[in-house]
Amino acid sequence: MSMNRAYNFGAGPAMLPNAVMDRIREEMGDWHGTGMSAMEMSHRGPEFTSIAEKAEADLRELMAIPADYKVLFLQGGATSQFAAIPLNICQPEDRADYLVSGYWSRKAAKESARFCRANIAMDTGPDGDRNIPGAEHWKLSDDAAFVHFADNETIGGVRFPFLPECTAPRISDMSSSILSGPVDVGDYGIIYAGAQKNIGPAGLTIVIIRDDLLGRQRKGVPTVMDYQKMAAAGSMLNTPPTFAWYAAGLVFEWLKEQGGLERMASRNQAKAELLYHAIDSSDFYSNPVDVSCRSLMNVPFILADASLDRQFLQQADDNGLKSLKGHRSIGGLRASIYNAIPYEGVDALVQFMSEFERVNG
Repeated sequence: MSMNRAYNFGAGPAMLPNAVMDRIREEMGDWHGTGMSAMEMSHRGPEFTSIAEKAEADLRELMAIPADYKVLFLQGGATSQFAAIPLNICQPEDRADYLVSGYWSRKAAKESARFCRANIAMDTGPDGDRNIPGAEHWKLSDDAAFVHFADNETIGGVRFPFLPECTAPRISDMSSSILSGPVDVGDYGIIYAGAQKNIGPAGLTIVIIRDDLLGRQRKGVPTVMDYQKMAAAGSMLNTPPTFAWYAAGLVFEWLKEQGGLERMASRNQAKAELLYHAIDSSDFYSNPVDVSCRSLMNVPFILADASLDRQFLQQADDNGLKSLKGHRSIGGLRASIYNAIPYEGVDALVQFMSEFERVNG
């Protein structure tokens, strides 16, 4: 590959696989002899229709999505779904349970409270969002329309180590964990995810929804947020984010070529173990999250001397290790090690961390 590629450890927009970047570059001005880029062609024409249909088929194959689920390719980011979910699934007087394990699930609960009776059934905030308590500590409602949780908290680096037990439909924000390993889609009523981490460029949001949850929308829900209308229109009620959809399709092809999600899970486990070992075996670095629920995708870490953060970031950047600054809400450092980050990239980071500690520790 002729491009000089850095290792981008940003939480999103995140690194895309090199092979996908090559395909995009090759096809940028002329997709399959059409003389047009995928971003230029009509979303209703046969060329883009073939792109969209193959992308959905490949995603269904990768995730083994059952036939009684719709796959929607939407705009607005995962954040728009914080409102779309209660607007589509329950009425204003209905109760919805939220398991709050960090920044994004907390925002989801706050937004939902504008549209229904949002019940905070669990909140890890008082303990610093560092651990997921067992279900015996939750306060689930008997009549909840759904139970919402973030499978993986991008900012705090906390993941759910088990599937929440509940009778209501599970709805999960999988923005930073989707496609990182197999999931049983049938365990969920809705899975949703912003694209800019493990799927492709920003601008696309994927919603996977079980058919029996369609048609529950309340009166007055905005048309472009109406799941049933979007499903009926094949996600093309309005012009979809065509380039992001096309690029996502290339990522799905790449994942199949890599051996699918079982293979990606093995790779991601190995990368995470390498990085966590480097952190845990040092007094210079630390990770605040309980070992039982550490994320395999987003690894926050703290220097023993926070005054060295700026120097660490600058030297890392100089060495092609980009976007390691922690989120503004908690500070410190964070390495997001999504599918597109190769093992060699994590190894390069670990070697840099070791040398930085040797010089500054």
